[in-house]
Amino acid sequence: MFVRLGYAIDSIGAKRVVLDTLEAIFSSFSNTFILRNELRRLFRWLKDRGVTAVVTGERGDGTLTRHGLEEYVSDCVILLDHRTNNQISTRRLRVIKYRGSVHGSNEYPFLIDNEGISVLPVTSIGLHHEVTNRRVSSGVERLDTMLGGKGYYRGSSILVSGTAGTGKSSLAAHFVDAACRRHERCLYVASEESPNQIIRNMRSIGMDLEPYVEKGLLSFHAVRSGFYSLEMHLAILHKLINQFKPQVFVMDPVTTFISEGDELEVKAMLTRLIDFLKTKQITAMFTSLTSPNEGRGLEQTEVGISSLMDSWLFLRDIEIGGERNRGLYILKSRGTAHSNQIREFLLTDRGVDLVDIYVGPGGVLTGSARKTQEAQEKAAAVKREQEASSRRRALEVKRKNLEAKIAELRAEFESEKQEIEKGIVEDEQREEILAQNQKDMARMRKADVTTNGGRPANENFSSKKTKRRLGSAALRGGTNA
Repeated sequence: MFVRLGYAIDSIGAKRVVLDTLEAIFSSFSNTFILRNELRRLFRWLKDRGVTAVVTGERGDGTLTRHGLEEYVSDCVILLDHRTNNQISTRRLRVIKYRGSVHGSNEYPFLIDNEGISVLPVTSIGLHHEVTNRRVSSGVERLDTMLGGKGYYRGSSILVSGTAGTGKSSLAAHFVDAACRRHERCLYVASEESPNQIIRNMRSIGMDLEPYVEKGLLSFHAVRSGFYSLEMHLAILHKLINQFKPQVFVMDPVTTFISEGDELEVKAMLTRLIDFLKTKQITAMFTSLTSPNEGRGLEQTEVGISSLMDSWLFLRDIEIGGERNRGLYILKSRGTAHSNQIREFLLTDRGVDLVDIYVGPGGVLTGSARKTQEAQEKAAAVKREQEASSRRRALEVKRKNLEAKIAELRAEFESEKQEIEKGIVEDEQREEILAQNQKDMARMRKADVTTNGGRPANENFSSKKTKRRLGSAALRGGTNA
Protein backbone atom coordinates (compact mmCIF):
# COMPACT_ATOMS: atom_id res chain seq x y z
CA MET A 1 0.00 0.00 0.00
CA PHE A 2 2.87 2.39 0.84
CA VAL A 3 4.52 1.68 -2.51
CA ARG A 4 1.36 2.17 -4.52
CA LEU A 5 0.40 5.31 -2.56
CA GLY A 6 3.89 6.76 -3.04
CA TYR A 7 3.75 6.04 -6.78
CA ALA A 8 0.35 7.72 -7.08
CA ILE A 9 1.60 10.82 -5.25
CA ASP A 10 4.75 11.08 -7.38
CA SER A 11 3.02 10.44 -10.71
CA ILE A 12 0.76 13.51 -10.44
CA GLY A 13 2.72 15.58 -7.94
CA ALA A 14 -0.12 15.38 -5.44
CA LYS A 15 -0.26 17.86 -2.57
CA ARG A 16 -3.41 16.44 -0.98
CA VAL A 17 -4.29 12.87 -0.14
CA VAL A 18 -7.65 11.52 0.99
CA LEU A 19 -7.95 8.12 2.67
CA ASP A 20 -11.59 7.03 2.95
CA THR A 21 -11.86 5.12 5.23
CA LEU A 22 -9.26 3.73 7.61
CA GLU A 23 -11.54 0.84 8.51
CA ALA A 24 -11.66 -0.29 4.88
CA ILE A 25 -7.88 0.04 4.41
CA PHE A 26 -6.95 -1.91 7.53
CA SER A 27 -9.83 -4.34 7.57
CA SER A 28 -7.49 -7.32 7.09
CA PHE A 29 -5.52 -6.61 10.29
CA SER A 30 -6.77 -8.64 13.20
CA ASN A 31 -3.89 -7.95 15.57
CA THR A 32 -4.65 -4.70 17.38
CA PHE A 33 -0.99 -4.09 18.28
CA ILE A 34 0.16 -4.38 14.66
CA LEU A 35 -2.78 -2.23 13.54
CA ARG A 36 -1.89 0.63 15.87
CA ASN A 37 1.78 0.50 14.79
CA GLU A 38 0.81 0.62 11.11
CA LEU A 39 -1.54 3.55 11.72
CA ARG A 40 1.24 5.45 13.46
CA ARG A 41 3.67 4.63 10.64
CA LEU A 42 1.14 5.73 8.00
CA PHE A 43 0.55 9.16 9.54
CA ARG A 44 4.31 9.72 9.96
CA TRP A 45 4.96 8.62 6.39
CA LEU A 46 2.32 11.05 5.01
CA LYS A 47 3.84 13.90 6.99
CA ASP A 48 7.33 13.06 5.76
CA ARG A 49 6.05 13.18 2.15
CA GLY A 50 4.84 16.79 2.79
CA VAL A 51 1.24 16.16 1.72
CA THR A 52 -1.91 17.33 3.43
CA ALA A 53 -3.88 14.22 4.30
CA VAL A 54 -7.59 14.00 5.08
CA VAL A 55 -8.41 10.69 6.70
CA THR A 56 -11.94 9.56 7.49
CA GLY A 57 -12.82 7.08 10.16
CA GLU A 58 -15.77 5.73 12.09
CA ARG A 59 -16.53 6.50 15.70
CA GLY A 60 -15.87 3.82 18.28
CA ASP A 61 -17.95 2.68 21.19
CA GLY A 62 -17.50 5.55 23.62
CA THR A 63 -14.45 6.85 21.74
CA LEU A 64 -13.89 9.34 18.96
CA THR A 65 -12.39 6.71 16.64
CA ARG A 66 -12.72 2.98 16.17
CA HIS A 67 -9.14 2.18 17.21
CA GLY A 68 -8.64 4.99 19.74
CA LEU A 69 -5.34 6.11 18.22
CA GLU A 70 -6.23 8.20 15.21
CA GLU A 71 -7.14 11.34 17.18
CA TYR A 72 -3.78 11.34 18.94
CA VAL A 73 -1.55 11.05 15.88
CA SER A 74 -3.61 13.57 13.86
CA ASP A 75 -2.94 17.33 13.84
CA CYS A 76 -6.62 18.23 13.40
CA VAL A 77 -9.64 16.23 14.49
CA ILE A 78 -13.15 17.13 13.22
CA LEU A 79 -16.14 15.31 14.64
CA LEU A 80 -19.29 14.98 12.49
CA ASP A 81 -22.60 14.13 14.07
CA HIS A 82 -26.05 13.42 12.66
CA ARG A 83 -28.52 14.17 15.44
CA THR A 84 -32.29 13.74 15.56
CA ASN A 85 -34.54 15.82 17.81
CA ASN A 86 -38.34 15.63 17.65
CA GLN A 87 -38.04 13.55 14.47
CA ILE A 88 -36.01 16.31 12.79
CA SER A 89 -32.39 15.57 11.95
CA THR A 90 -29.50 18.00 11.97
CA ARG A 91 -25.91 17.56 10.89
CA ARG A 92 -23.38 19.12 13.27
CA LEU A 93 -19.65 19.67 13.12
CA ARG A 94 -17.18 20.22 15.96
CA VAL A 95 -13.41 20.79 15.85
CA ILE A 96 -11.98 18.63 18.64
CA LYS A 97 -8.41 19.82 18.22
CA TYR A 98 -6.24 21.71 15.77
CA ARG A 99 -2.57 21.96 16.70
CA GLY A 100 -1.04 25.43 16.44
CA SER A 101 -4.37 27.15 15.78
CA VAL A 102 -6.99 29.07 17.75
CA HIS A 103 -10.21 27.36 16.72
CA GLY A 104 -13.83 27.40 17.72
CA SER A 105 -14.87 24.62 20.08
CA ASN A 106 -18.64 24.86 19.62
CA GLU A 107 -20.86 22.63 17.54
CA TYR A 108 -21.60 24.07 14.13
CA PRO A 109 -24.60 22.99 12.08
CA PHE A 110 -23.83 22.34 8.44
CA LEU A 111 -25.87 21.77 5.33
CA ILE A 112 -25.12 19.40 2.44
CA ASP A 113 -26.91 20.23 -0.80
CA ASN A 114 -26.26 20.42 -4.54
CA GLU A 115 -23.86 23.32 -3.99
CA GLY A 116 -21.67 21.58 -1.44
CA ILE A 117 -21.31 22.07 2.29
CA SER A 118 -22.39 25.20 4.15
CA VAL A 119 -21.23 25.69 7.75
CA LEU A 120 -22.92 28.27 9.99
CA PRO A 121 -21.61 29.71 13.25
CA VAL A 122 -23.70 29.16 16.36
CA THR A 123 -22.71 32.54 17.76
CA SER A 124 -23.61 35.98 16.45
CA ILE A 125 -21.51 37.59 13.76
CA GLY A 126 -20.94 40.61 16.00
CA LEU A 127 -22.07 44.15 16.64
CA HIS A 128 -19.85 45.98 14.15
CA HIS A 129 -22.29 46.37 11.25
CA GLU A 130 -22.67 49.69 9.42
CA VAL A 131 -25.67 51.98 9.98
CA THR A 132 -27.27 54.70 7.87
CA ASN A 133 -29.62 57.64 8.39
CA ARG A 134 -31.64 56.80 5.30
CA ARG A 135 -35.29 55.93 5.84
CA VAL A 136 -37.71 53.59 4.07
CA SER A 137 -41.48 53.88 4.05
CA SER A 138 -43.67 51.44 5.95
CA GLY A 139 -46.21 51.56 3.14
CA VAL A 140 -48.79 53.26 5.40
CA GLU A 141 -48.57 57.03 5.23
CA ARG A 142 -49.91 57.73 8.68
CA LEU A 143 -47.66 55.08 10.22
CA ASP A 144 -44.68 56.89 8.65
CA THR A 145 -45.95 60.03 10.39
CA MET A 146 -46.09 58.18 13.71
CA LEU A 147 -42.47 57.10 13.12
CA GLY A 148 -41.23 60.66 12.92
CA GLY A 149 -42.55 61.35 9.43
CA LYS A 150 -40.10 59.22 7.43
CA GLY A 151 -40.63 55.54 8.30
CA TYR A 152 -38.03 52.98 9.38
CA TYR A 153 -34.25 53.25 9.23
CA ARG A 154 -32.78 51.26 6.37
CA GLY A 155 -31.05 48.14 7.64
CA SER A 156 -33.05 48.07 10.87
CA SER A 157 -35.12 45.22 12.27
CA ILE A 158 -38.86 45.65 12.88
CA LEU A 159 -41.12 43.47 14.99
CA VAL A 160 -44.89 43.45 14.47
CA SER A 161 -46.58 41.51 17.25
CA GLY A 162 -50.20 40.98 18.14
CA THR A 163 -52.93 38.47 18.74
CA ALA A 164 -54.40 36.38 15.94
CA GLY A 165 -56.32 38.29 13.29
CA THR A 166 -55.05 41.75 14.17
CA GLY A 167 -53.51 42.39 10.70
CA LYS A 168 -49.82 41.59 11.13
CA SER A 169 -49.51 40.00 7.67
CA SER A 170 -51.40 42.91 6.10
CA LEU A 171 -48.93 45.37 7.60
CA ALA A 172 -46.03 43.23 6.31
CA ALA A 173 -47.63 43.16 2.85
CA HIS A 174 -47.81 46.98 2.86
CA PHE A 175 -44.11 47.08 3.71
CA VAL A 176 -43.33 44.72 0.80
CA ASP A 177 -45.57 46.64 -1.60
CA ALA A 178 -43.85 49.95 -0.78
CA ALA A 179 -40.41 48.38 -1.31
CA CYS A 180 -41.38 46.87 -4.67
CA ARG A 181 -42.76 50.24 -5.77
CA ARG A 182 -39.28 51.61 -5.09
CA HIS A 183 -37.94 48.76 -7.33
CA GLU A 184 -36.25 47.05 -4.39
CA ARG A 185 -35.97 43.27 -4.16
CA CYS A 186 -37.93 41.57 -1.37
CA LEU A 187 -37.67 38.11 0.14
CA TYR A 188 -40.86 36.94 1.87
CA VAL A 189 -40.48 33.90 4.16
CA ALA A 190 -43.87 32.37 4.99
CA SER A 191 -44.38 29.41 7.28
CA GLU A 192 -48.19 29.34 7.57
CA GLU A 193 -49.56 30.33 4.14
CA SER A 194 -48.67 29.48 0.56
CA PRO A 195 -47.58 32.29 -1.80
CA ASN A 196 -50.80 32.00 -3.82
CA GLN A 197 -52.88 32.29 -0.67
CA ILE A 198 -50.97 35.36 0.47
CA ILE A 199 -51.38 37.00 -2.95
CA ARG A 200 -55.12 36.23 -2.98
CA ASN A 201 -55.69 37.49 0.56
CA MET A 202 -53.83 40.75 -0.06
CA ARG A 203 -56.04 41.51 -3.05
CA SER A 204 -58.95 41.85 -0.61
CA ILE A 205 -57.29 44.96 0.86
CA GLY A 206 -56.37 46.51 -2.47
CA MET A 207 -52.83 45.12 -3.02
CA ASP A 208 -51.76 42.92 -5.92
CA LEU A 209 -48.35 41.36 -5.24
CA GLU A 210 -48.36 39.03 -8.24
CA PRO A 211 -46.90 41.55 -10.74
CA TYR A 212 -43.88 41.99 -8.45
CA VAL A 213 -43.30 38.23 -8.47
CA GLU A 214 -43.45 38.20 -12.27
CA LYS A 215 -40.95 41.07 -12.47
CA GLY A 216 -38.54 39.28 -10.15
CA LEU A 217 -38.78 41.92 -7.42
CA LEU A 218 -40.57 39.65 -4.93
CA SER A 219 -39.57 36.09 -4.06
CA PHE A 220 -41.50 33.82 -1.70
CA HIS A 221 -39.94 31.05 0.37
CA ALA A 222 -42.82 29.10 1.87
CA VAL A 223 -42.04 26.08 4.03
CA ARG A 224 -43.40 24.65 7.26
CA SER A 225 -41.15 25.27 10.23
CA GLY A 226 -41.21 21.56 11.09
CA PHE A 227 -39.80 20.56 7.72
CA TYR A 228 -36.23 21.40 8.79
CA SER A 229 -34.33 21.92 11.99
CA LEU A 230 -33.56 25.44 13.19
CA GLU A 231 -30.00 25.26 11.87
CA MET A 232 -31.18 23.94 8.53
CA HIS A 233 -33.66 26.83 8.24
CA LEU A 234 -30.88 29.26 9.02
CA ALA A 235 -28.54 27.70 6.47
CA ILE A 236 -31.21 27.81 3.78
CA LEU A 237 -32.04 31.43 4.54
CA HIS A 238 -28.37 32.40 4.34
CA LYS A 239 -28.16 30.75 0.95
CA LEU A 240 -31.36 32.39 -0.34
CA ILE A 241 -30.26 35.83 0.83
CA ASN A 242 -26.85 35.48 -0.79
CA GLN A 243 -28.44 34.34 -4.05
CA PHE A 244 -31.42 36.73 -4.29
CA LYS A 245 -29.69 39.75 -2.64
CA PRO A 246 -32.84 41.44 -1.30
CA GLN A 247 -33.07 44.92 0.20
CA VAL A 248 -36.14 43.96 2.25
CA PHE A 249 -36.74 40.75 4.20
CA VAL A 250 -40.01 39.58 5.81
CA MET A 251 -40.51 36.53 8.04
CA ASP A 252 -44.16 35.80 8.79
CA PRO A 253 -44.35 34.58 11.53
CA VAL A 254 -41.38 33.71 13.73
CA THR A 255 -43.47 32.05 16.44
CA THR A 256 -43.88 28.85 14.40
CA PHE A 257 -40.23 28.01 15.14
CA ILE A 258 -41.02 27.52 18.83
CA SER A 259 -42.01 23.93 18.11
CA GLU A 260 -38.52 23.21 16.72
CA GLY A 261 -36.65 24.04 19.92
CA ASP A 262 -36.84 25.77 23.23
CA GLU A 263 -36.96 29.54 23.60
CA LEU A 264 -33.19 29.91 23.96
CA GLU A 265 -32.48 27.91 20.80
CA VAL A 266 -35.04 29.87 18.77
CA LYS A 267 -33.69 33.16 20.09
CA ALA A 268 -30.12 32.14 19.26
CA MET A 269 -31.11 31.20 15.72
CA LEU A 270 -33.02 34.47 15.17
CA THR A 271 -30.19 36.49 16.69
CA ARG A 272 -27.76 35.07 14.16
CA LEU A 273 -30.23 35.75 11.35
CA ILE A 274 -30.84 39.36 12.47
CA ASP A 275 -27.13 40.11 12.73
CA PHE A 276 -26.55 38.57 9.30
CA LEU A 277 -29.27 40.80 7.82
CA LYS A 278 -27.79 43.90 9.50
CA THR A 279 -24.36 43.20 8.00
CA LYS A 280 -26.07 43.14 4.58
CA GLN A 281 -27.98 46.40 5.31
CA ILE A 282 -31.25 44.54 4.71
CA THR A 283 -34.35 46.03 6.34
CA ALA A 284 -36.11 43.13 8.02
CA MET A 285 -39.64 42.78 9.38
CA PHE A 286 -40.70 39.92 11.64
CA THR A 287 -44.25 39.15 12.73
CA SER A 288 -44.91 37.44 16.04
CA LEU A 289 -48.06 36.00 17.57
CA THR A 290 -48.82 36.97 21.17
CA SER A 291 -51.26 35.33 23.54
CA PRO A 292 -52.03 36.03 27.21
CA ASN A 293 -51.29 32.55 28.46
CA GLU A 294 -49.40 31.34 31.49
CA GLY A 295 -49.20 34.81 32.93
CA ARG A 296 -47.47 36.16 29.84
CA GLY A 297 -48.58 39.69 29.00
CA LEU A 298 -49.85 40.68 25.58
CA GLU A 299 -46.86 42.97 25.10
CA GLN A 300 -44.37 40.12 25.55
CA THR A 301 -43.45 38.01 22.56
CA GLU A 302 -43.39 34.26 22.92
CA VAL A 303 -40.03 34.05 21.18
CA GLY A 304 -38.47 36.73 23.37
CA ILE A 305 -36.68 38.72 20.63
CA SER A 306 -38.21 42.13 21.30
CA SER A 307 -34.98 43.43 22.83
CA LEU A 308 -33.15 42.64 19.57
CA MET A 309 -35.51 44.79 17.49
CA ASP A 310 -34.99 48.42 16.54
CA SER A 311 -38.72 49.11 16.14
CA TRP A 312 -41.65 47.31 17.75
CA LEU A 313 -45.23 47.76 16.59
CA PHE A 314 -47.98 46.24 18.67
CA LEU A 315 -51.43 45.33 17.34
CA ARG A 316 -54.16 44.41 19.75
CA ASP A 317 -57.90 43.81 19.98
CA ILE A 318 -60.11 46.43 21.60
CA GLU A 319 -63.54 45.12 22.63
CA ILE A 320 -66.12 47.86 23.22
CA GLY A 321 -69.88 47.75 22.93
CA GLY A 322 -70.05 44.11 21.95
CA GLU A 323 -67.71 44.41 18.97
CA ARG A 324 -64.05 43.69 18.30
CA ASN A 325 -61.81 46.35 16.79
CA ARG A 326 -58.08 46.70 16.21
CA GLY A 327 -55.63 49.16 17.68
CA LEU A 328 -51.98 49.95 16.86
CA TYR A 329 -49.30 51.72 18.82
CA ILE A 330 -45.51 51.91 18.74
CA LEU A 331 -43.83 50.36 21.76
CA LYS A 332 -40.38 51.51 20.66
CA SER A 333 -38.47 52.84 17.69
CA ARG A 334 -34.82 53.46 18.36
CA GLY A 335 -33.44 56.76 17.13
CA THR A 336 -36.78 58.26 16.09
CA ALA A 337 -39.19 60.70 17.72
CA HIS A 338 -42.11 58.32 17.44
CA SER A 339 -45.70 58.80 18.56
CA ASN A 340 -47.03 57.36 21.80
CA GLN A 341 -50.66 57.55 20.69
CA ILE A 342 -52.95 54.62 19.93
CA ARG A 343 -54.53 54.56 16.46
CA GLU A 344 -57.47 52.48 15.37
CA PHE A 345 -56.26 49.99 12.77
CA LEU A 346 -58.73 49.57 9.90
CA LEU A 347 -58.51 47.07 7.04
CA THR A 348 -60.32 48.55 4.04
CA ASP A 349 -60.53 47.70 0.34
CA ARG A 350 -57.86 50.39 -0.16
CA GLY A 351 -55.45 48.90 2.36
CA VAL A 352 -54.61 49.71 5.96
CA ASP A 353 -55.96 52.94 7.38
CA LEU A 354 -55.08 54.45 10.76
CA VAL A 355 -57.63 56.77 12.38
CA ASP A 356 -57.69 58.60 15.68
CA ILE A 357 -59.60 56.89 18.45
CA TYR A 358 -62.05 58.86 20.59
CA VAL A 359 -60.76 59.73 24.03
CA GLY A 360 -63.17 61.63 26.23
CA PRO A 361 -65.24 61.48 29.41
CA GLY A 362 -66.65 58.16 28.24
CA GLY A 363 -63.19 56.61 27.88
CA VAL A 364 -61.59 55.17 24.75
CA LEU A 365 -64.03 54.42 21.92
CA THR A 366 -63.43 52.57 18.66
CA GLY A 367 -65.50 51.13 15.84
CA SER A 368 -69.24 51.85 15.85
CA ALA A 369 -69.00 53.35 19.34
CA ARG A 370 -66.52 55.90 18.00
CA LYS A 371 -68.71 56.59 14.98
CA THR A 372 -71.77 57.01 17.20
CA GLN A 373 -69.90 59.43 19.42
CA GLU A 374 -68.61 61.31 16.38
CA ALA A 375 -72.17 61.48 14.99
CA GLN A 376 -73.42 62.85 18.31
CA GLU A 377 -70.64 65.41 18.42
CA LYS A 378 -71.34 66.35 14.80
CA ALA A 379 -75.07 66.77 15.56
CA ALA A 380 -74.21 68.91 18.59
CA ALA A 381 -71.87 70.99 16.46
CA VAL A 382 -74.58 71.44 13.82
CA LYS A 383 -77.05 72.48 16.53
CA ARG A 384 -74.58 75.01 17.94
CA GLU A 385 -73.99 76.36 14.44
CA GLN A 386 -77.73 76.67 13.86
CA GLU A 387 -78.18 78.53 17.14
CA ALA A 388 -75.29 80.82 16.32
CA SER A 389 -76.72 81.42 12.85
CA SER A 390 -80.13 82.26 14.38
CA ARG A 391 -78.52 84.78 16.74
CA ARG A 392 -76.61 86.31 13.84
CA ARG A 393 -79.86 86.69 11.87
CA ALA A 394 -81.60 88.35 14.87
CA LEU A 395 -78.67 90.72 15.25
CA GLU A 396 -78.83 91.54 11.54
CA VAL A 397 -82.56 92.37 11.84
CA LYS A 398 -81.86 94.67 14.78
CA ARG A 399 -79.09 96.36 12.85
CA LYS A 400 -81.35 96.94 9.86
CA ASN A 401 -84.16 98.30 12.08
CA LEU A 402 -81.73 100.66 13.77
CA GLU A 403 -80.38 101.83 10.45
CA ALA A 404 -83.95 102.42 9.22
CA LYS A 405 -84.70 104.54 12.31
CA ILE A 406 -81.49 106.46 11.83
CA ALA A 407 -82.41 107.08 8.18
CA GLU A 408 -85.90 108.23 9.22
CA LEU A 409 -84.46 110.67 11.81
CA ARG A 410 -81.99 111.94 9.24
CA ALA A 411 -84.81 112.53 6.73
CA GLU A 412 -86.86 114.34 9.40
CA PHE A 413 -83.85 116.43 10.31
CA GLU A 414 -83.16 117.32 6.65
CA SER A 415 -86.78 118.43 6.23
CA GLU A 416 -86.63 120.62 9.31
CA LYS A 417 -83.27 122.00 8.24
CA GLN A 418 -84.63 122.94 4.83
CA GLU A 419 -87.58 124.74 6.43
CA ILE A 420 -85.29 126.65 8.78
CA GLU A 421 -82.87 127.61 6.01
CA LYS A 422 -85.81 128.70 3.85
CA GLY A 423 -87.06 130.95 6.67
CA ILE A 424 -83.58 132.39 7.13
CA VAL A 425 -83.32 133.19 3.41
CA GLU A 426 -86.71 134.85 3.45
CA ASP A 427 -85.70 136.91 6.50
CA GLU A 428 -82.53 138.00 4.74
CA GLN A 429 -84.48 138.98 1.65
CA ARG A 430 -86.90 141.01 3.76
CA GLU A 431 -83.98 142.70 5.52
CA GLU A 432 -82.38 143.55 2.19
CA ILE A 433 -85.61 145.01 0.90
CA LEU A 434 -86.06 146.99 4.13
CA ALA A 435 -82.49 148.25 3.96
CA GLN A 436 -82.91 149.24 0.35
CA ASN A 437 -86.10 151.06 1.19
CA GLN A 438 -84.32 152.93 4.00
CA LYS A 439 -81.52 153.92 1.65
CA ASP A 440 -84.02 155.13 -0.90
CA MET A 441 -85.91 157.06 1.79
CA ALA A 442 -82.68 158.61 3.01
CA ARG A 443 -81.72 159.64 -0.47
CA MET A 444 -85.08 161.24 -0.98
CA ARG A 445 -84.76 163.19 2.28
CA LYS A 446 -81.20 164.23 1.59
CA ALA A 447 -80.05 162.56 4.81
CA ASP A 448 -76.43 162.60 6.13
CA VAL A 449 -74.18 159.78 5.12
CA THR A 450 -73.31 159.00 8.74
CA THR A 451 -76.33 158.29 10.90
CA ASN A 452 -77.10 155.92 13.71
CA GLY A 453 -74.54 157.29 16.11
CA GLY A 454 -71.75 158.00 13.58
CA ARG A 455 -71.94 154.65 11.70
CA PRO A 456 -72.74 154.48 8.00
CA ALA A 457 -76.37 154.12 7.20
CA ASN A 458 -76.03 150.60 5.82
CA GLU A 459 -73.66 149.28 8.52
CA ASN A 460 -76.45 148.17 10.81
CA PHE A 461 -78.02 146.12 8.05
CA SER A 462 -74.74 144.49 7.00
CA SER A 463 -73.92 143.54 10.56
CA LYS A 464 -77.28 141.93 11.07
CA LYS A 465 -77.01 140.04 7.79
CA THR A 466 -73.57 138.74 8.68
CA LYS A 467 -74.76 137.51 12.08
CA ARG A 468 -77.68 135.70 10.51
CA ARG A 469 -75.39 133.95 8.03
CA LEU A 470 -72.98 132.97 10.78
CA GLY A 471 -75.89 131.54 12.71
CA SER A 472 -77.02 129.58 9.66
CA ALA A 473 -73.48 128.25 9.13
CA ALA A 474 -73.28 127.25 12.80
CA LEU A 475 -76.57 125.44 12.43
CA ARG A 476 -75.28 123.51 9.40
CA GLY A 477 -72.03 122.72 11.20
CA GLY A 478 -73.94 121.33 14.15
CA THR A 479 -75.99 119.23 11.78
CA ASN A 480 -72.87 117.80 10.19
CA ALA A 481 -71.33 117.23 13.61
